[in-house]
Amino acid sequence: MQNPRSTPGDVTVLLQKARGGDDAALDQVLPLIYEELRRLARRKIRSEARGHTLHATELVHEAYLKLSSDGKLRAENRPHLMAMASRAMRQLLVDHARNRRALKRGGGWVKTTLGDGPMLRETEPEELLALEEALKELDERQRQVVECRFFGGMEETEIAQALEVSERTVRRDWVKARAWLYSRLYPGDSAGPPP
Repeated sequence: MQNPRSTPGDVTVLLQKARGGDDAALDQVLPLIYEELRRLARRKIRSEARGHTLHATELVHEAYLKLSSDGKLRAENRPHLMAMASRAMRQLLVDHARNRRALKRGGGWVKTTLGDGPMLRETEPEELLALEEALKELDERQRQVVECRFFGGMEETEIAQALEVSERTVRRDWVKARAWLYSRLYPGDSAGPPP
């Protein structure tokens, strides 16, 4: 949910000013998209294992700091910014999972669902790390589609805008990436990914 007084165009204008060096514009971007980022973060954290120690607010702040670490946001528009935020959140959750696994050193491995719907079940650190390794082998655009959809909860229309491709291309990349990831994560399972 966006700030009711803002439009996606407001964010795009501010991002252009920020890229031009206007620090005040950069400071105005976060309040305009903050609630939307929190919603994405809450959805992702809800899917993590019980007892997760990272909160949505922390995830949003860490992702934003990661994106603007050098005082600049390189996003060109709102969808591009949301895609970048999805990637930053994924990286932060993977780092968090690695740290938890290092502390835990063990535990069972559970299959990750790569269905079309939002991921609402719990995800163990081992699952997230296995997915992270598999993502590294995907084509760049397919990886971006998975990041935006699986980690960012973005719809096909938003992903298409962020990646500057058609919705049909996003859909095709999602189907291919999902099938490839399923075969990579579950070798020998001939049933294929869930519909």
